[in-house]
Amino acid sequence: MTHCILLGAPVDEGQRRPGCLMGPAAYRVAGLVKTLEALGHSVEDRGDVVPAAPGQEICDNPAVHHLPEIIGWTKALRDATSAALADGMPIILGGDHSLALGSVAGVASHAARLGRPQFVIWLDAHSDFHSIQTTTSGNLHGTPMAYAIGRPGFAPFPDFPAPIPGENICMFGIRSVDPAELAAMQNSDVTVNDMRVLDEQGIAAPLRSFLDRVQAANGLLHVSLDVDFLDPSIAPAVGTTVPGGTTFREAHLVMELLHESGLVSSLDLVELNPFLDERGRTAKLMVDLVGSLMGRKVFDRPTRSY
Repeated sequence: MTHCILLGAPVDEGQRRPGCLMGPAAYRVAGLVKTLEALGHSVEDRGDVVPAAPGQEICDNPAVHHLPEIIGWTKALRDATSAALADGMPIILGGDHSLALGSVAGVASHAARLGRPQFVIWLDAHSDFHSIQTTTSGNLHGTPMAYAIGRPGFAPFPDFPAPIPGENICMFGIRSVDPAELAAMQNSDVTVNDMRVLDEQGIAAPLRSFLDRVQAANGLLHVSLDVDFLDPSIAPAVGTTVPGGTTFREAHLVMELLHESGLVSSLDLVELNPFLDERGRTAKLMVDLVGSLMGRKVFDRPTRSY
């Protein structure tokens, strides 16, 4: 069984719709600890990470907002995630997806210390492949994957420790990519399994293909699960809804296959905005998905009241 370490990341500055800062509390209220313990795992809740004090950092792109605050979060979450990996499996409770600037930096630095390759599966409607120079929205939740791969244009962020090769990144379920992101991705070796691929090939074959590569390389696998990976009809509590996301069963199948692989070493849960939820249904669904990732079988799923 796994020792799960919860790290709250109430990051709200990476986008413009307030509410993600309530995400960590919502996961706790929705029964994440109880779900994990019922599956036989031990749980250590280290509370919410405190960001480093913001500095006076600026960049050339006038659209970018809250840059010093996000740099502060990046440094704190990098260190907290790296430290947690020495003791178990960190589960980072967000917060918007800019938290992955820090969490993925933390897992990459840990993997480098071990001399093992780091892999990432990005479960998201968006590729998040902007640099801070190319973003037109200025929302830094759209930049973590570009930062992780070592794309230029991130000063004054700290250098990313051990950039992750493109072939070690799998974007799964994306369906909204800006032109600048698409151009950059086409010059990389990132595996892109968008919704068209999943419609044609199904969930299992593309995912197993990537997991086979992780296993063959003796890699560590970080999973970053964005609420908008799911179709908004079943997960309304997100400020960046894109129609055509994964269904309830498709999402659970992804989680079940990840569990069966035995490869997952860390997990982000991001973009939950409880202010937009309906009686906590999205928070409960995300917790339910974590249950599948951590070993709950399809016939063990509890009956819901909605």
